[in-house]
Amino acid sequence: MSRYGQLAALLQQQIETGLWQPGERIPSIRQSCKTHTLSPMTVLQAYQLLESRGLILARPQSGYYVKAASSPLRASAPQQAHYTGSVDINDLVFEVLQASKSRELVPLGMAVADPALFPHPQLGRALASCMRRLDPFSTVADLPPGNEALRRAIAQRYASDGLAVDPQEIIITTGAMEALSLSLQVLTEPGDWVVVESPTFYGALQAIERLKLKVVEIPVIPGVGIDLALLAEALAQRPIKACWLMGNVQHPLGHTMPDGHKQGLMALLNAHEVPLVEDDVYAELYFGRERPSPIKRWDARGDSLLCGSWTKCLAPGFRVGWVVAGPHAERIQRLQLMSTLSTNVPSQLALADMLRQGGVDAHFRRLRHTLAQRQQQMRTALLRLFPDEVRISIPDGGYFLWLEFDARLDSRALHAQALACGFSLAPGALFSSQGQHNHCLRLNSSHLWRPELEAALTRLAALIQQQLGRHESRT
Repeated sequence: MSRYGQLAALLQQQIETGLWQPGERIPSIRQSCKTHTLSPMTVLQAYQLLESRGLILARPQSGYYVKAASSPLRASAPQQAHYTGSVDINDLVFEVLQASKSRELVPLGMAVADPALFPHPQLGRALASCMRRLDPFSTVADLPPGNEALRRAIAQRYASDGLAVDPQEIIITTGAMEALSLSLQVLTEPGDWVVVESPTFYGALQAIERLKLKVVEIPVIPGVGIDLALLAEALAQRPIKACWLMGNVQHPLGHTMPDGHKQGLMALLNAHEVPLVEDDVYAELYFGRERPSPIKRWDARGDSLLCGSWTKCLAPGFRVGWVVAGPHAERIQRLQLMSTLSTNVPSQLALADMLRQGGVDAHFRRLRHTLAQRQQQMRTALLRLFPDEVRISIPDGGYFLWLEFDARLDSRALHAQALACGFSLAPGALFSSQGQHNHCLRLNSSHLWRPELEAALTRLAALIQQQLGRHESRT
């Protein structure tokens, strides 16, 4: 068990045995750090875990208090895989994203982190410096697989985590979506079956729809990862050609698979000779002590594809990603030459320069600290404002919170109401090809706390109460 898990188990036992009574304040984060010789982040994760279990409640500028037992959600249907012959999600995604772009909206539904958190002045200086020194021939030399210095820098970061990657296996792409789409394209033909998690990142569903593939949605066990028993059944029942998953800071739930689960998952896929397309774009946005390993670390066959990006953690506007393609590297280069041709060369040069000079890890530490603080602040507000029946994720990183309500909630209708009230949200229907998470919401927690943000959450809580109240009156 992790150290924060051990502390959470100890405090839960103390609460259940009556040492801490409902309404009483438990030890502060600082007190627990001193008592148990733990870091503030470890204690915070333990307290967040207890919050998700409905045992404690954070009160702003006051501390954590034992919460009275809350009513559980209605029993959900048994976990099962969902098979979809054709995916039709793009129109809904386009509708939601287009409606959420306005600067006038409080951006709870935004898909990217607060733009103010990124080092734009440093990026600008690096870009200007590279343009002054630009070798005109680099526009040819840095065609696929991409700039050599950048690919070497990426390989060095993997090596520092114990994952040996040959820079020649790395293809620089226009963001992670191109890396992921090319990876899927190189493994499949129209009509093939592909496994995704449920809920899953809607970009995966868009790529599957574009490539005319069939999808198997396997439920996720919160805090753990894709259900391996159901995955094994799907692999036995269908000719699966690829598996698109997130092992670290899964979107939208935010959890990171334990290493044992990653190892079991990779062993299962290897046994069935099914390649993994690993979406690892949030790898730098973890909240723990060390960057978690990608699932690829346990790939015995060596045919999995690992996709990453600088968009989520360093340079959103540069749109530079990559894929560690292994034996598929040449085919992916050929596919890229037939589509986007190459990734923006000045952006590649500027990022290579920043990575060579150092300092990005200091930025990553500040970014993770800020995201963790803001996420905790929003969770505290949500637990105070929302009904006891709500379940709120406890992410291991990133900048999203996933809210699950009573099955009667209609998040698509709620999205339309929210826009009329001046804020956005991401309805849960985006994260499944069958709209099966329509009673859930994804909220962006990366933005600075301000009165407009608090007012939007208060209004959201009122809209949810009204919607569920109307359902109760009809029944």
